[in-house]
Amino acid sequence: MTTFRRRVAEWRSPSLRQATLWAPQWFPKTAVVSGPQEAAMAFPHLQQPSFLLASLKADSINKPFAQRCQDLVKVIEDFPAKELHTIFPWLVESIFGSLDGVLVGWNLRSLHGRMSPVEYSIAMEFLDPGGPMMKLVYKLQAEDYKFDFPVTYLPGPVKASIQERVLPDSPLYHNKVQFPPTGGLGLNLALNPFEYYMFFFALSLITQKPLPGTLHIRTSDCAYFILVDRYLSWFLPTEGSVLPPLSSSPGGPSPSPAPRTPAMPFASYGLHHTSLLKRHISHQTSVNADPASHEIWRSETLLQVFVEMWLHHYSLEMYQKMQSPHAKLEVLHYRLSVSSALHSPAQPSLQALHAYQESFTPSEEHVLVVRLLLKHLHAFSGSLKPEQVSASAHSHATSPLEEFKRAAVPRFVQQKLYLFLQHCFGHWPLDASFRAVLEMWLSYLQPWRYAPEKQAQSSACQPRCVSDRWAPFVQENLLMYTKLFVGFLSRALRTDLVSPKNALMVFRVAKVFAQPNLAEMIQKGEQLFLEPELVIPHRQHRLFTAPPFTGSFLSSWPPAVTDTSFKVKSHVYSLEGQDCKYTPMFGPEVRTLVLRLAQLITQAKQTAKSISDQCGESTAGRPFLSWLGFCSTDTNGCYPANDLDEMGQDSVRKTDEYLEKALEYLCQMFRLSEAQLAQLTLAMGTTRDENGKKQLPDCIVGEDGLILTPLGRYQIINGLRRFDIEYQGDSELQPIRSYEIASLVRMLFRLSSAINHRFAGQMAALCSRADFLGSFCRYHLMEPGLTGRHLLSPVARGYAASRARGPRLSLRLLGSYRTLLSLLLAFVVASLFHIGPLPCVLLLVLGYLLYAVAMTLLTERSKLHQL
Repeated sequence: MTTFRRRVAEWRSPSLRQATLWAPQWFPKTAVVSGPQEAAMAFPHLQQPSFLLASLKADSINKPFAQRCQDLVKVIEDFPAKELHTIFPWLVESIFGSLDGVLVGWNLRSLHGRMSPVEYSIAMEFLDPGGPMMKLVYKLQAEDYKFDFPVTYLPGPVKASIQERVLPDSPLYHNKVQFPPTGGLGLNLALNPFEYYMFFFALSLITQKPLPGTLHIRTSDCAYFILVDRYLSWFLPTEGSVLPPLSSSPGGPSPSPAPRTPAMPFASYGLHHTSLLKRHISHQTSVNADPASHEIWRSETLLQVFVEMWLHHYSLEMYQKMQSPHAKLEVLHYRLSVSSALHSPAQPSLQALHAYQESFTPSEEHVLVVRLLLKHLHAFSGSLKPEQVSASAHSHATSPLEEFKRAAVPRFVQQKLYLFLQHCFGHWPLDASFRAVLEMWLSYLQPWRYAPEKQAQSSACQPRCVSDRWAPFVQENLLMYTKLFVGFLSRALRTDLVSPKNALMVFRVAKVFAQPNLAEMIQKGEQLFLEPELVIPHRQHRLFTAPPFTGSFLSSWPPAVTDTSFKVKSHVYSLEGQDCKYTPMFGPEVRTLVLRLAQLITQAKQTAKSISDQCGESTAGRPFLSWLGFCSTDTNGCYPANDLDEMGQDSVRKTDEYLEKALEYLCQMFRLSEAQLAQLTLAMGTTRDENGKKQLPDCIVGEDGLILTPLGRYQIINGLRRFDIEYQGDSELQPIRSYEIASLVRMLFRLSSAINHRFAGQMAALCSRADFLGSFCRYHLMEPGLTGRHLLSPVARGYAASRARGPRLSLRLLGSYRTLLSLLLAFVVASLFHIGPLPCVLLLVLGYLLYAVAMTLLTERSKLHQL
């Protein structure tokens, strides 16, 4: 610290500073400076902060982390904003990493309090919303500095729209697009310090990948997750108002950016919305009139940045289909008017849409952070008092913070979250990691869980009834409940419900939707949407879009019932477009899917019990010497591996419990009777035979044999049923088993092949005899017919018919551990009775001859009965 302070003191001395300004090592190699005036003209931004920035860069390599943070705190306190604005971009990048992911920065996603307590506490104190870094932001904010942010690192739809000269819908980008000079590279956004800081902070969740050794760290314990929670609690408070900036400079909100003068005009990406609170700030005549209006801009900016960076990852085509016809026409007119004015040929719209689309798959950590945002937004919006909720939007007594609480979720979050969830439902793997997406969705669907009154009723064991005060939320988020529920059904029908993790997900969804009064609210919302618009004819010309910012979010349409119907239709059309085809959640199509899910739940319960019984029998019934091959190894007798194999009997109990409760909730929601379930279960062939394991998959009989139905394929994939499959080729050429000696089997095969080749004629003559000797030879030298043992497929049946094998000798039995150990035991027992090796061999041969004679007689008698 002493060295750094000495450097700062030396740097502040005029003589040394002037000498430093002309030092060539701080200039680019291409610059030629002949004097101080030319240097000042050529590099005005390098005059004073250059030495400070170079010193901090050097210290970042040579000094430990704690010392660097102490130096940064001192610099932020001592230096004015005009000397700090140059180090600000470097400092932000050194903390959050570079936008291309090459520089890791402080690696906040892997910083853990228990693993690195010192670094964790220092970083959290430095980046706290009331800490030194935010103080630096406010210092620069008061001086109205701007920083360039490359458009190429924005989410795909935003980047594509700006590059096509179509202004994005969010007011976050208005008056900020900076076109490069002639020959410049790319477009930039001119951001104020707070926006620049939050852009980097939000994007680091996506651009920065956690280190391989830190993947086991819980997301909720890492520094990044806790910082997100602190920023949300600070700028979106559930109690009180937003705290003013902790800055010595009398700041306030930064002035609005100057109007842009682009080289080419912008079309509208959606509707042109002004900022939610600009009308309040613009009408403020006194700073003391309403201080919240000067501070609420940070809350609005924070929410917009988080939503734009975390949820705006879907196709531009999908977003544009939700816009009003007026906006679509405006974009079309723009493209037609400017296509001939471009210097290069205009790229076709379809190609432009597909040019940027990348396979974006959000990580599990990304989804967990979004869930944290949704939970806090529900608490933030639900913190309004009843008198504030019922207040008129045009009332002058309504504060900007209260209005922002009412408008935060429907204006900023709803549309992008819906598309983000649709993307996750359609692209997420069919495994247990989908639980993170599921819980994020369910958290949004239940704002009453985060309302202040929930603590008073949380002690009740029974699921509490959803209050009627949440009916507007359910109706104005109808697609979040209905269409995404149908999307979940389609996923559940393709997953293995025997797995306890998948069973838990079905149980969670069924439990949430079965809450008392929720299904009735959803049905009421569907009725309002399907209600014909015949009450007020003059409304037919209105566009079903989100209300513009020039109006109020709390304005009402009388009368009440028609107003509610209009809101529901506005919600659906704004998310799905004017030509959407709505599938009612309680209609016949969805009911059919629910019945299929109920049948699969019943099947999964039976399968889990069968697996449990089979595992118990196989474990208890194996003899001690099974590893030697005395018990035949049936590789086809086990169900495919799943979570039950790893977790044991306890997982079977959990799976059965989850599925039983899920089935109960589904029957409660859709009013399914036991008779319906039993009838459909029998119709789909879910009953099993006595042991519950031998029933074939669902098939139909065709010309070439059995053909699997879609249900049969599902049963095989998920281990619900199976065919009995065994080796049907040449028994001499089947793979060597684990209970056989590989080298001995190969040697015996060569010996038997030589004997068969040498004595083929004699063996054929013996087997063709009609007397007892012929029967005896046929029993040993001929294989039984394959078609008489098992059902063959058409291919195997034709192969068996075309392949007629003659008599041959097989010695493979002697290569088995079982046979060799049996012979060894026989010799040991004979030695106990004082029988030598040669007499023992003669006794064994005599015993086998007697056994072979008896088996020959039995075989011939059975053939006579078959004839």
